[in-house]
Amino acid sequence: MRDTISDKVLHGGTVKKLRESGGISIIDFSASLNPLPPRLDPVLDPRELEYYPDDGYTLLKETIGRLFNRRVDEIAVGNGSIELIRVFCACVLSPGDHVSIPSPTFGEYEDSARLAGAGLFSGSGTPKATFLCNPNNPTGVLLPSKEVDTLLSSVAEEEGILFLDEAFIELSDPLQSMVGRRDPSLFLLRSLTKSFSIPGIRFGYGFGDPDLIARIEATRPPWSVNAYAEHYALRAFAHYHDLEQSMIYIEAERERLYSRLADLPVRVTPSQANFILVDLLTDATPVCEDLLRHGVLVRDCHSFGLPRSIRFAIRTREENSLLIEALRECLP
Repeated sequence: MRDTISDKVLHGGTVKKLRESGGISIIDFSASLNPLPPRLDPVLDPRELEYYPDDGYTLLKETIGRLFNRRVDEIAVGNGSIELIRVFCACVLSPGDHVSIPSPTFGEYEDSARLAGAGLFSGSGTPKATFLCNPNNPTGVLLPSKEVDTLLSSVAEEEGILFLDEAFIELSDPLQSMVGRRDPSLFLLRSLTKSFSIPGIRFGYGFGDPDLIARIEATRPPWSVNAYAEHYALRAFAHYHDLEQSMIYIEAERERLYSRLADLPVRVTPSQANFILVDLLTDATPVCEDLLRHGVLVRDCHSFGLPRSIRFAIRTREENSLLIEALRECLP
């Protein structure tokens, strides 16, 4: 657990900064986004920007509720999934509490718990919250819903709460989702960022017990979902079922990449997500730097505690072929 609040978690998706600073052409494999998102082309009437959003986001929550068969009072929204992670921790955790977080996984769980005053569970006592990313980032491993349900039962018996992050599940296997499960010991997080390839709008949403949702909604900053993000989200949910085609495409490309990676000196972690984690058998940083010189940005996994690994998104067939060729040139 880091001791200072100045240590920010490192993320992928830095291509905008690199392009602006260097003016070079880069293919971004570091951000795990849908390579074939539904076309939305939303147009917002500028007059809508003359008003504050409805801070209760009634229409937006009703739309989400119809899609997932959940009540409005079971739904929270926020400025990206990270805001909801931070607000959840602020609502649930207190100084001296402990949390259980598997490793390797998304670094924001630990950071947000730390900011709320909690520490990592060391084996003594009972964790107040347990975090699970399913499928997991960065490994791509997907637990069947039966295993998640068993974990939830165990957490509930200890009077804790399971924070279940399903940010990638729409592009993996939605049948393994727990979105239909109502349990006071479960908070489930979703995001449009990955599935619709729209990280710029910053929109996340979650499901939980009405009492917890009321606390989260009262704690998050007012109007944290801006008018354009709300408008875009409404259009996205109208095309939600189109994501099935994306999932089929990603699965086919993932299998093709496996066959190409078999010829390279790497070890592949079997993934059920829209990204792949590979062990390079050497330190990842020089390889990442060399790949960048070839116009390919991948995720250096030092920040996950995996210094010899990289993670890359599954993109279009043409781009994936370019990645393989770059790897062939850059691997020692």
